[in-house]
Amino acid sequence: MRTPATETPLRRPVITARATATFEAVGRSVATARAFVRDTLQGWGFSDIVDDAVVLTSELVTNAVVHAGTAADVLCLRTEAGVRIEVADRYPERDVPLQSSAAQAANPDREGGRGLMLCGALATSWGVEYSSTHKTVWFQLDLPERPAGTRSAGPALPVDALPVAETRVRVAVVQIDRAGAISSWNDDAEALFGHPADQVLGKQLTDLAAWPHTPGTGTGIAEALQLSRWEGSYGIRATDGRVIPVYASHLRVRDAAGDPSTVCLLVRDHERAVLQTTLRASAGDGGGGSGEARGSSADPFEVFIGSPAPDDLDGLLQRTVERARDMLDGDAAYLLLATDDETELEVRASTGLPSARQRFARVPVEAGTGRYGSARMPAVHEDLTVVPGAVPLLAGTGMRSVVNVPLKVEGRLTGSLGVAAEAAGRYTNEEALRLQFAADRIALAVERARLTELERLRRGSLSFLVEASDLLAGTLDRDQTLALMAQMTVPTLATWCAVYTVADQASEPELSYVLHEDEDRIDGLKTLLGKVPPPEPVPTPGARVWSAPSDAAHSAALRSSLRSLGLGDASHSASGPGPSLATASAVAGETVVLPLVARNRVIGMLTLGKPSDEHFRQEILELAEDLSRRAALALDNSRLYSERTAISQSLQRSLLPPELPEVPGVEVEVIYRAAGEGNEVGGDFYDLFPIRDGAYGFAIGDVCGTGPEAAAVTGLARHALRLLAREGFGGPAVLERLNAAILDEGARSRFLTLLYGELWPQEDGSALLKVVCAGHPLPLRLRQDGSVEPAAEPQPLLGVMDDLELYEETVTLDPGDVLLCVTDGVTERREGPRMLGDDGLTDVLTTCTGLTAGAVASRVLRAVERFAAEPASDDMAILAMRVPEPQAEPA
Repeated sequence: MRTPATETPLRRPVITARATATFEAVGRSVATARAFVRDTLQGWGFSDIVDDAVVLTSELVTNAVVHAGTAADVLCLRTEAGVRIEVADRYPERDVPLQSSAAQAANPDREGGRGLMLCGALATSWGVEYSSTHKTVWFQLDLPERPAGTRSAGPALPVDALPVAETRVRVAVVQIDRAGAISSWNDDAEALFGHPADQVLGKQLTDLAAWPHTPGTGTGIAEALQLSRWEGSYGIRATDGRVIPVYASHLRVRDAAGDPSTVCLLVRDHERAVLQTTLRASAGDGGGGSGEARGSSADPFEVFIGSPAPDDLDGLLQRTVERARDMLDGDAAYLLLATDDETELEVRASTGLPSARQRFARVPVEAGTGRYGSARMPAVHEDLTVVPGAVPLLAGTGMRSVVNVPLKVEGRLTGSLGVAAEAAGRYTNEEALRLQFAADRIALAVERARLTELERLRRGSLSFLVEASDLLAGTLDRDQTLALMAQMTVPTLATWCAVYTVADQASEPELSYVLHEDEDRIDGLKTLLGKVPPPEPVPTPGARVWSAPSDAAHSAALRSSLRSLGLGDASHSASGPGPSLATASAVAGETVVLPLVARNRVIGMLTLGKPSDEHFRQEILELAEDLSRRAALALDNSRLYSERTAISQSLQRSLLPPELPEVPGVEVEVIYRAAGEGNEVGGDFYDLFPIRDGAYGFAIGDVCGTGPEAAAVTGLARHALRLLAREGFGGPAVLERLNAAILDEGARSRFLTLLYGELWPQEDGSALLKVVCAGHPLPLRLRQDGSVEPAAEPQPLLGVMDDLELYEETVTLDPGDVLLCVTDGVTERREGPRMLGDDGLTDVLTTCTGLTAGAVASRVLRAVERFAAEPASDDMAILAMRVPEPQAEPA
């Protein structure tokens, strides 16, 4: 059955292309279906009818997935005359309200039949078809008739109204494959950016593109390359490192094999009119017929903005200022949005003005005197030269007459819209009323888009701060903290960053770290900042403007220009080269300083900067302030940690012997490893020192535990051993007095295992040792024949009992013998249930026959490290002494 609304053509049109998709019975499918139809028709080049097709598809898919509750099948058919779109649902019993009363059918607020009403109003022809399983609603949209070969055209303009371009307009054509690599690079691209084709083919576009990014907002370059069409501004890095602003139009295509790629057309940013799509005329501009009928009931917002309205805030604001300028035949237009407290207005879009200089600039709401200075009321300025400063934004732009109206939502000021002209007396109250009417139509949409953008920004800011806090909390190194601070701000928040640190209240701020998004400019920026007095370390929270870098940049540029004209002062040249013009341009925009305050003290300043004539957004400054508070605490923590570590390491180094003495006729080697990060000394210790002529004392011990507490007992033991031994006490007497000293420490005392001995080198080449092993792992003696045996007997450890009865044992080391002394960190090395133990150490020592003392100690250490994969958790000390064999005299 077919119920046509108009007469169906007798000749069935020839179908030249088709596209189909199925959408689930969920609410989000409606938006997905709209996007499918829009992309399909734009890909076919049907931009003239895409809006009507999207509206009709939206209504019909809504009927299917929301009201009928079934999936929707959408079929797009391209014909020679236009496009036919079919939307089928799977609820064939649902009634179609064609027999309703005229009153009911004419009511657009009714749920049922509204999609069919739109088909009757917008479509060239339409109808409904039933089958046993489906109901299909179709509509046909024919292309408007144009002269042969015409796709779209704009009105004829006088020559002086045409966009300004260079004599030779260069359009760079760059093709990007599905992986984001450059596959085509034309001659104009080489002329614009300086890169020969053979140097860029195969490279990622991201290597050359300087893509603008704000946390939580905007589209990334990867996402932009996936869109069917995209237009906007970004930068391309030239061979000399400069970023050239370009305006780009992207078109995604596919080849015969179905492989997608993106064709990018790029011109210089100020030549964007070369690529920009012709703006769609309002409903009232068209000819007769259905266009006039629709124009009478068109939404005032769409009449002013055009359809479709941009989805993003920046696109909506830019479209607004362009429409306002055209509507009042102005030379320039601008739109400002109010801050949350309504005390300032921030420039968010402009046309006909130096936008790079004005974007995100802030002006107070009340500027000047009288009604002309208020942004809360419409104002007409017939001649700005009569009231200078009434519109600060237009100072120095050559604009003389301006009409300015507020944007208000529920009585609250949300923004300001203005149109200006270079001639005086261009505008009257009539133009103000027209512009106010348009502002009232768009104010709510702008505020809604602003709040949506603000919410995205806040979500992105929260994610950014969480990640920043994690990174800052993950290090206690001062230099790494400074580097993280700069890397988190550039390029996310600023173009360049400098961190100043303040050691104490009496010290001058010191430039500690500099970063620029262009690495080639870091050295020049550091040189420039080094010649500028540092900012004052003021603890007042919030960002404050710092003009010194910008002033220095302008002075450098002026001196460079004078020198190029031969007018420069020779004294400046003699003092060395100043900052380059590129460096001066890099810091010539807005620069702000945020104090780094931690524990009620200014410990530094975080300086953020923009390039020439750029300003910071208020949201970015608030985000930077949050970051500065976290960074200040992390920087102060790293300072405190560095100071504590330096003190701790200095004290610990005092517990180790400064150097080992040379013992005649005996090789001595010591290897020491303290457990714990930042510890140089723990519970294990060693010592070797002269007692008197021909006699040396040696010791190796292990205090219970590790860390600073154990190191304190280490210092007591080592210094007591030296003092008592040099007073002439023998080994047992030395250890008994040390035991008493440890017990005197009371609650701070710890038990101690100690191997102490005295060494006498002998004239026959041997060495005599007297040793006492107080609870320590027994020393091992390696003979020349490879046999290993203990060189002492175990005795009670120290720090446990008052009365000790210790004795010393005598050992003689023959030439080639080795005495190995270790702490239990060696023998108790574990890997799961396995332990190296005394037997494992003996096995290692048997392989050391003929090795020097240093080689023996190194082999033991390697065996310990290889025994387990995990790092050692206990201190280790290895003391090896060897009596070398006598060298044979030459024949």
